[in-house]
Amino acid sequence: MRIFERAGRENTAETLAIALEAAAQRDLGILVSSNTGETAEKLVALMEEKGVRVPVVMVGQVDGFSAPGARALEDGTRERLERAGVRIVRAAHALSGAERALSRKFSGAYPVEIVAHTLRMISQGTKVCVEIGMMAMDAGAAAYGKPVVAVAGTGRGADTAVILTPAYTADFLSTRVHEFLCKPGNYNA
Repeated sequence: MRIFERAGRENTAETLAIALEAAAQRDLGILVSSNTGETAEKLVALMEEKGVRVPVVMVGQVDGFSAPGARALEDGTRERLERAGVRIVRAAHALSGAERALSRKFSGAYPVEIVAHTLRMISQGTKVCVEIGMMAMDAGAAAYGKPVVAVAGTGRGADTAVILTPAYTADFLSTRVHEFLCKPGNYNA
């Protein structure tokens, strides 16, 4: 496992290379967290450069997440990714979604948010990897009971890659993280 000294987008190229190598060697698909499509496009470019093809699902947030009416994924980017064979899933965040509205309104902590914060103790990317696994399962973009490589990060870009078997949101405690491929050491957290 590769541990990065710092979290953040500066680890994106290496994280994607590690994830692609693991997916190709183990015949797995890749789930990549990407709201704007930038990280997914970098993965597509790396696959072309390496001459390697694996199934890719980009998982991102729904419109309006960052601000009412805001769009994260531009039409041109969506079209390029779809032409490259990337399946795109956009959904509410599985580990915050509706529960965040309650915690904001009533100033409390709710169980799913506690799970999210616990996963962040490992790394922000770990929480997002688990989350995008559930989002992909709920959308029918991941096969039930089959492991995948999940890639996510801290803020923008990628700094975490894991092999996991995702579960549906309704059964999220059945998600299994099998192996960390890379993650930040959280020394700068």
